[in-house]
Amino acid sequence: MSIGPVNPQVLETMGQLFVSLPHCQTLGMEWVGVEGRKPTLRINWREDLVGNPASGVIHGGVITSLVDTTSAMAVTANLSDYETIATLDLRIDYLTAAKPGQPIFCSAECYRLAGQIAFTRAICYQDSIDLPIAHGVATFMRGSSRVPMVDEGGKS
Repeated sequence: MSIGPVNPQVLETMGQLFVSLPHCQTLGMEWVGVEGRKPTLRINWREDLVGNPASGVIHGGVITSLVDTTSAMAVTANLSDYETIATLDLRIDYLTAAKPGQPIFCSAECYRLAGQIAFTRAICYQDSIDLPIAHGVATFMRGSSRVPMVDEGGKS
């Protein structure tokens, strides 16, 4: 049985906010969906995102941004109300090069939500989540700012 977001409105609002951030828009991050409390984002292959023109492989920094953003969304899937969060630590293991010309997906989960810290893990893949191209783990600080990212009505 899959448990949905604690507050679907928080996930939806924050998800829209995250993918509308200028760097996310520049990279072309797209919302794919959520399974339980595990959101999935996608970045389509584009020539301007390639790190090595000889191989056509997307730059590792693009994957880093995808992992960070998807992981932050996984935290919001576990929140009952709007909170400002900030990435404290992010580690990525690049397992294999992404295939040129294909989109990259990232699914993440928040496996522990503590009082001040949230812990996440993420998988980037192309053909199948069972064939990952990268793994990521991150920690986020909760309540990282006195200035909320959205107001109480959910508007940014």
